[in-house]
Amino acid sequence: MTQLTAVIFDVGNVLFDWNLRFLYERLIDDDRALDAFLRDVMTMEWHLQHDAGRPFAETSAELIAQHPEHAALIAALGPGFNETIRGVVPGMEVLVAELHNAGVPLFAITNFSGEFWRPFRAAHAAFFDRLRDVVVSGDEGLMKPDRAIYELALGRFGLRAEEAVFFDDNPANVAGAAAVGIEARLFTGEVGCRAALVDLGFSLGISGRECRKRECPPKVVS
Repeated sequence: MTQLTAVIFDVGNVLFDWNLRFLYERLIDDDRALDAFLRDVMTMEWHLQHDAGRPFAETSAELIAQHPEHAALIAALGPGFNETIRGVVPGMEVLVAELHNAGVPLFAITNFSGEFWRPFRAAHAAFFDRLRDVVVSGDEGLMKPDRAIYELALGRFGLRAEEAVFFDDNPANVAGAAAVGIEARLFTGEVGCRAALVDLGFSLGISGRECRKRECPPKVVS
């Protein structure tokens, strides 16, 4: 196997803890009403339109027309999107810093609205400044697991597929990366990610064996 030299991360639920619920649990007091709103109104299927590049002004107007009784809640997503992100996934800030300090080229490929990405990235500039580049689906009109987004990313990052390892929490996205020849791993947490990196030859502060002693080995999808 060619020596791996670069690491590519997903963003949501790999680097940062993300869920639409984080915003709306602050706005809807009743748990049953919250569950119903996220199940029947602001669904993930609806939200994925933003990751594909549709502007929130269009999607929200359509959804409000369908559910006018929830107009204020729907409109709240635009200015409140950063509140759907709780913070860095435990352990990942340290891991990213270790890799950056070791000179490892770091990148990301994320299914993310372009208009939501810019204020989010600005709010976490110190973190994302460690990454050399991020491919954002909403800006490219391409989404994981479409092979085209991985091919675009590799070209932009200046990498051959066999030079990079990719971590994503979605098995379909992992399989998509593997299909273009990238070493792809299913992300289940910092400990498993760290163990996988060490086993793949990256030098970090804790060994793969020590990680496995903590009973959280990496899951591999090939």
